[in-house]
Amino acid sequence: MAASTPPAQPPAPAARPRRKIPEATVARLPLYLRSLFESQHAGLTTISSERLAELAGVNAAKVRKDLSYLGSYGTRGVGYDVEYLLFQMSRELGLTHDWPVAIVGLGNLGQALANYGGFGDRGYPIVALCDADPAVVGTTVNGVVVRHVDDLPAVAAQHGIAIGIIATPAGAAQDVADRLVAAGVTSILNFAPTVISVPEEVSLRKVDLAVELQILSFYQQRRSGSPVRTDVASAD
Repeated sequence: MAASTPPAQPPAPAARPRRKIPEATVARLPLYLRSLFESQHAGLTTISSERLAELAGVNAAKVRKDLSYLGSYGTRGVGYDVEYLLFQMSRELGLTHDWPVAIVGLGNLGQALANYGGFGDRGYPIVALCDADPAVVGTTVNGVVVRHVDDLPAVAAQHGIAIGIIATPAGAAQDVADRLVAAGVTSILNFAPTVISVPEEVSLRKVDLAVELQILSFYQQRRSGSPVRTDVASAD
């Protein structure tokens, strides 16, 4: 007897394309995430858009719009489920698994970053440290041996580096960025006080402490009513 032919299986549904989320919304998601964690620790199981907006320092309409990009619309009169919203945001922000991090530049700032234990707890383990100073290479910082910056390709391959942190002086930052890109690192956080360029496919974020202090001084001056200095040279 001939073997019966199994019934044809229906084609698998095509994967839904991921909705594009505006950069401004992405920048606010960590604020919402922190607020949701605080709410969860306080024992809340649901939260309104108004309360989430208050905690995050934005308006409720913006919260509702941002969360709609995640497919969350809440329930009228009830609000949003805190646990489910935490899951959605963690998934969108890539926090459901670890992203190995390498720090390049082990001066005072690099040492401080390497010794901070909070990164690993949040899914960003510092697995590699690199520097160009022979006096620093070979030393151990927070249990990680410092490698020479020339070893970046091998280090990136060995540890699967996802994010590179630049904590070098300004003059070395572009060279380090180029090395990270060449080693296959596609996400870079730059602490160096200079502008660097990377290919379009590489994500680059900059942390400029001097700029942040200048912004704070602007608001401090307005708040205190201090007179504006007139002896500062013109930028023209």
